[in-house]
Amino acid sequence: MSAADWYAHKSLGDGLFWIQERFYQSENRANIWLLRGSHQDVVIDTGLGLRSLPEYIDVKKLLGEDPQRKNPLLAIATHAHFDHSGGLHQFQQVGVHSAEVDALANGDNFETVTWLSDREIAEAPSPGWRARHYKVKAVQPTHILQEGDVINLGDKQLTVLHMPGHSRGSICLHDRDNKMLFSGDVVYDGAMIDWLPYSHVSDYISSCERLVGLVDSEQTCCLSASQLVDQVLPGHYNTFGAKRLHRIASTYISRAGTCPAKFSTFAWSTLAGVALRASNPRSAC
Repeated sequence: MSAADWYAHKSLGDGLFWIQERFYQSENRANIWLLRGSHQDVVIDTGLGLRSLPEYIDVKKLLGEDPQRKNPLLAIATHAHFDHSGGLHQFQQVGVHSAEVDALANGDNFETVTWLSDREIAEAPSPGWRARHYKVKAVQPTHILQEGDVINLGDKQLTVLHMPGHSRGSICLHDRDNKMLFSGDVVYDGAMIDWLPYSHVSDYISSCERLVGLVDSEQTCCLSASQLVDQVLPGHYNTFGAKRLHRIASTYISRAGTCPAKFSTFAWSTLAGVALRASNPRSAC
């Protein structure tokens, strides 16, 4: 299967594209965002990496007619989990938070939570492909990101917000001028996961408190001058606005500290750790 067949995209305007892996039919299917800038273009998350994402971007001319006038395309992972980082090795420039550099450089399929089944792949990307052979390929990041770093695209700037909890290196990328938040798996419109290896509930609560702070808590029913986010572009599912962001983050804060939630998190974390170690026995963990 060609890259042109494996992926599909939708233009959201102003140099923003929403890319998905058509034949990865799972709740784990991650959104891939391509954002064009006047001097630098960036891909935010890269999917499984089963077909060439750079080839697709080139064939569909998503960077315009003269991409050579800019710096090489920069691929940033919002975190190291396999559904977001699997295609990083296809790019010359790779960015990830410092806390997860080693996981990617070592090809650690425990920390990247590599867990894929044949039934999630509707059509094999190549003859004889089987999910049990899939691993995240090791890649050495060229851009080691920290809280407050600014990624300059020329006409746009993305600020790195370190938001641990789902994973220790989870980040959001905030376009303050355009009030957009690329949130990865820190927040999306679904059940938030805090029970994977290197998840941490207290960190997640703190991150959600930061998310609430990006929205004017006194005027969540409407947009206000002090509001820092109008649109959330998440790691999974559909985009949503400030009011929904406030509700999702505040709901997590209120529920995470309860006894039933703590017990459920501990149980799921134990099971996930055992299953991942069994399926990735040679990972560096």
